[in-house]
Amino acid sequence: MPIHSTAIVDSTAELGDVNIGPYAVVGPGVTLHDGVDVGPHSILFGETEVGANCRIHAHAVIGGDPQDLKYQGEPSRLVIGERNTFREFVTVSRGTLQGGGVTTIGNDNLFMACAHVGHDSQIGSHCVFANSVALGGHVLIEDHAVLGGMAGVHQHARIGQFAMLGAGSIASQDVPPFAIAQGDRARLFGLNIIGLRRGGFENETILKIRNAYRELFSKGVPIRIAIERVKKEIEGSGEVQKLLAFIENSQRGICRASGPDTTKQ
Repeated sequence: MPIHSTAIVDSTAELGDVNIGPYAVVGPGVTLHDGVDVGPHSILFGETEVGANCRIHAHAVIGGDPQDLKYQGEPSRLVIGERNTFREFVTVSRGTLQGGGVTTIGNDNLFMACAHVGHDSQIGSHCVFANSVALGGHVLIEDHAVLGGMAGVHQHARIGQFAMLGAGSIASQDVPPFAIAQGDRARLFGLNIIGLRRGGFENETILKIRNAYRELFSKGVPIRIAIERVKKEIEGSGEVQKLLAFIENSQRGICRASGPDTTKQ
């Protein structure tokens, strides 16, 4: 595949069978696997590895230094999986030594224009980040999450699998798996039923998740008591266990529900 004559590619960069557009810059330490398409005026630098068949559109900056005052130039990395799409002006920072030294992105994600991934973030697979989504440092996004335009996620916060964070929302606390969250600060508005159905969840599984969600977030009892009730009284599933584990492992706390019963969808 072609490398445009105006592109600047460092001699130490490791390139598979790739396409690099006009005026793009590929710096030292960058590894591009087969099928990677680098758009015009985009920049990749630092210890950055981009998996096969990723597409990086114009003016994206991939592998930039962490936006962290504690960063002092120590070695750090960005590892990106396969078939990810980074649209125009997307920025992704490498990790910091304090955060483990690496930012990771899974497979098959879509980052729409102007989205930002902060240092040391851990992104799963099959996620969608709409325009201007901003992720702080050390953020965890699990598989199949969807974040609406201009949504923001606070440092160290987590978005669970198959969760949806609405446009313009600010998640300063964790959004549990399978839930919909909206607002500033984000509150829970029930389950992401459409996302679960699109994800192939059977109705019986969705019902179990809904029953657990109702007990956890719609009865107005302390979350620890609600967790014990779910464990004792509600027939579980693998998904319910994942929901409980996510809540029990929360460091920032879980978003509050918007009302007494948010499961009537």
